[in-house]
Amino acid sequence: MNGSTTSRRAMISAVLAAVTVTATGCGSPQAAGNGSGSSAPIDVGVVYAQSGPLAGYGAQYAEGFKAGLAYATGGTGKIGERPVSVTWTDDAGDPVKAVSAAKDLIGKGYKVLAGSTSSGVAVQVAPLAAQNKVLFVSGPAATDAVTGANKYTFRSGRQSYQDVLAARAFLGTGKKVLVFAPDSAFGKSNVEAVKKVLGGAGATVTDLAVPATATDFTPFANQVKAAAPDLVFVAWAGTTAAAMWRALDQQGVLASSKVVTGLDLRASWPGFGAGGAKLNLLAHYFDGATDNAAYQALKAAVPGGRTDLFHPDGFAAAQMIVHALQSSPDDTDKMVAALEGFSFDSVKGKLTVRAEDHALLQPMFQARLTGTGDALSATSTGTITAQDAAPPVTTMKG
Repeated sequence: MNGSTTSRRAMISAVLAAVTVTATGCGSPQAAGNGSGSSAPIDVGVVYAQSGPLAGYGAQYAEGFKAGLAYATGGTGKIGERPVSVTWTDDAGDPVKAVSAAKDLIGKGYKVLAGSTSSGVAVQVAPLAAQNKVLFVSGPAATDAVTGANKYTFRSGRQSYQDVLAARAFLGTGKKVLVFAPDSAFGKSNVEAVKKVLGGAGATVTDLAVPATATDFTPFANQVKAAAPDLVFVAWAGTTAAAMWRALDQQGVLASSKVVTGLDLRASWPGFGAGGAKLNLLAHYFDGATDNAAYQALKAAVPGGRTDLFHPDGFAAAQMIVHALQSSPDDTDKMVAALEGFSFDSVKGKLTVRAEDHALLQPMFQARLTGTGDALSATSTGTITAQDAAPPVTTMKG
């Protein structure tokens, strides 16, 4: 371990001691104490999936957030003399629980909320931000609906449209595209994005909406095979992914069509099964995709030193929130103004908050997998610049 890594570990340790982190169950968040004193804590509420099917994503986001908070505050955990006090609340990926927790935090005086592992959660929490004039920085939720949702809503991760722009290069001369996705907010967002991007480029796009609760994917795989598309865009996440990929491979879809999908968290890679090497992968992020100061700080803070898919989303969220709070710890409109147009260096590289609709402009990656089982590794085969991966501007809704 070199000296710079050791110092970064020391900085992370220092901030964890300096920052008040309160772990709570949904419905019992820490009482607010923003106050007006120069040393009064600044309360930040993080409502995310500690449990449920997206808990793995939530854990990465939380680890990234803590590391990003340390990095952005220079190891102090403070904005000026005021410590940042973070309340962690579990929504289990349930929009009803998330809304209840967000309302509880807002009612206790919180002016800053973050989190939203799930797209279904994000689209329900975003209106609360506008209604109550609180800053909301959504996390891994990929639905395009978060962008332009309202003046007070931002995002720290990518959106479905950026995934599709990364996939566009894989189409080649093909013209027949099928989108295989769950019948959910996440799935519908991907379908809409593929129709806009690839359909707009002259492809004929159809979709197969699979129940999000499905466990037997053979009938759906057979439908894909029968359709004989040139390209299959698969948008799937969660614990049933392994069964889905096994069905697509066993029914010959991976051999008969070019299949493009997003690279999920590392633990899911063995779930691609024998067909993993046949896939064309678009990547929001994977360990080793970048190497910069933010990445090194994150790597030093993450258990085992291996970063993963949604660590950068948490890291960037903390950077954005610190920047907003530095502009004014108590005036939400000033926080919003500070974030609009904000460019900063983060784990994925240079990120920019587009002022017009709060899209987060960022590079995207293309990759292939090699190896088998737990020895699988991802290798970058291309980078799509933030400009080339920029979604169209959305009219701000409020």
